[in-house]
Amino acid sequence: MKKIILVLIGFGILFSCETQLDINRDPDSLTPADLALDVELPASITAVAGVQGANWAIIGGIWSQMWAQSLSSSQYRVIDNYTLGTTDGISTGSWNAAYDGLLDIRNIKANALEGENWNYYLIATTLECYLSQMLVDWYGDIPYTEANNPEIFQPNFDSGQDVYDLMISDLDKALGYNLGTSEGKAPGADDLIFGGDMTNWVKFANTLKLKIFLRQTEARPSVAQAGITALLNSNAPFLDVDASLTGFTDAPNLSNPLYESDKRQLNTTLNLRASTTMHSYLTANSDERISLYYSPGNSLDQGDYDSTASPSSVAVSILHPETPVYFISLEESLFMQAEAMERYKSGSGAKALYDAAIAENFNKWTLDGSTYTAPSGVYEYPTGTFDDKLTAIITQKWLASYPGNGAEAFFEWHRTGIPATSSVPQTDVGYVPGEFAVSVTGVLGNGFPQRLLYPNTETSRNANAPAVAPITTPIWWNK
Repeated sequence: MKKIILVLIGFGILFSCETQLDINRDPDSLTPADLALDVELPASITAVAGVQGANWAIIGGIWSQMWAQSLSSSQYRVIDNYTLGTTDGISTGSWNAAYDGLLDIRNIKANALEGENWNYYLIATTLECYLSQMLVDWYGDIPYTEANNPEIFQPNFDSGQDVYDLMISDLDKALGYNLGTSEGKAPGADDLIFGGDMTNWVKFANTLKLKIFLRQTEARPSVAQAGITALLNSNAPFLDVDASLTGFTDAPNLSNPLYESDKRQLNTTLNLRASTTMHSYLTANSDERISLYYSPGNSLDQGDYDSTASPSSVAVSILHPETPVYFISLEESLFMQAEAMERYKSGSGAKALYDAAIAENFNKWTLDGSTYTAPSGVYEYPTGTFDDKLTAIITQKWLASYPGNGAEAFFEWHRTGIPATSSVPQTDVGYVPGEFAVSVTGVLGNGFPQRLLYPNTETSRNANAPAVAPITTPIWWNK
């Protein structure tokens, strides 16, 4: 495995990977077409991990209420009180880092197409769509068809709905090529996710298609149903392993990007505290994961960083430098399949998929989850209505998103309304453990943030950028 070198610039996180270069060629003289596929791929993968696994993980974790801003510091107050704007580094850095990553990814894709290297073409297309979906889900309309084109300095923005359709078309195109006829070198150690196993890349692409269609269940139910039914009827293989980046170590610039950006680079380990929302749910269900998610102590109501409580009494988030970055974990794949079977296959196999997903997440924490899903267990799969079953699936998906996939939990909460939203403050005796609560210091009244704002660096330089939508404006699929 190649050594991962992580470089943080403000809140923008960039990666590079050690690799062998031809020392007889001046790298500065290379054109995009001259870049070797196996040289450019590691940097592309780590670029995706950098933005998804740090900045978006922090914002998503706070907005999906696994964490609250510490009452003893101020680093994330703009996230917890919903005032994140157009110039905040943690948000704007994400936009810039994402498009920097897409520049390399799309160059790989173009060179692979030119050389009829269908293996690298599928890998690049999957990475392109994975990152583009996250951009849409955070920001709304984005440059897609004209993005990263050196001849277009002010790309037009495609509507979020159009990007979703284009991603499915692009994935279908990449999956349609016969990988057995791929020309040129085959991916190997440069593929930091699967080590060149193209069977897993096919599964990753199919699982990403499943996620794209599931996100549309409320906005375009007929599109979601047709797309997912086609996947299920064709017996499309889905991920049965983690799609993840591993190999992190406990050393500066070599650790998990979330740990690196929050725990190490900020010179404090106390920024992220246990949110009452997730902490109370784990407590109420005697969930053993609580001691692995948080240090001993009480929780903090969402946004209550002005509390007079003693900082030492509030539990701190537990993060590890070696934790992989999960693009789509095995348990997420299983939860998505469970929902798909409930929606479109009369629940066939859904319980087994749900049980397996919970077991896999507990296993990641070296715990046994079987008693939780056993008959009369607190997480036993319900036998009631579809809504009951969906609530179980999405709730467990939320719990399993800790620590680095809070963004996905945030998107799913907006899509499904699960977990439910509390009608009372978290200090009220009637508060139900696990229900989302408006930030105590939030500036949106009884509302929640719906999106990130386009960075000023984009809107000030691109005349084709749309007006900045308020943070309360839902993403297109959120009906």
